[in-house]
Amino acid sequence: MTADSTGKPADPGKGYPPELARLPPGRHGLPREFVAHNQRERLIAGLAEAIAENGYTGTTIAHITGHAAVSRRTFYEHFASKDECFVAAYETVVTELRERVSQAFEEADDWPHAVKAGIREMLRFLAAEPHLARLCMVEALVAGPVVVERYDAAIQSFDPYFRSGREGRSPEVLARLSPTTEEALVGGMASLVSRRIIAGKAKQLETLLPDLVEFTLTPYLGGTEAAKIAKED
Repeated sequence: MTADSTGKPADPGKGYPPELARLPPGRHGLPREFVAHNQRERLIAGLAEAIAENGYTGTTIAHITGHAAVSRRTFYEHFASKDECFVAAYETVVTELRERVSQAFEEADDWPHAVKAGIREMLRFLAAEPHLARLCMVEALVAGPVVVERYDAAIQSFDPYFRSGREGRSPEVLARLSPTTEEALVGGMASLVSRRIIAGKAKQLETLLPDLVEFTLTPYLGGTEAAKIAKED
């Protein structure tokens, strides 16, 4: 255990959100269900931090438990392997991201601004959580076939947000939209975001908003209208 500036042992839980902070030692009197949930969430957070430091392949269970401030035995009470812990972390992050994007999309006045609101919320979440951003947008692609399959499914789950933009479009617009337009838009957006994260620029992801909005709206609205909406405050 490391020491702080006063020479006292540092608290491994310091810096975690309250729900991930280390439990008090000894008989804390908390319900077993709460303790189990707390430990699981800390392990997920510990995994994200360990992967940010070491990459997926370089991360060990010792790295995860060290960041989570729990024992190896506690790890195996929740997960059978590093892979299982990663899948749980990935699903947690994607579920949270999807809920935020969906809420932002549904609260907008019209489809173009709903797309902009959804992209803004996605970028805002990933920028605020760079470790989680790296976990779900970069490391998921090297975490094995099970996770890659989930990654592909998660990316495709955003297609309907764009596909709904076909409604009410002229025959000319619909004729130039291919069956894979939405898949290409989501894939292109994910690729650009991933490259920024790999470059260590996760915290600056929100600067991509105008470009991504114009890129995704242009096939449906044309370049002039898409650019106008992208530049709005």
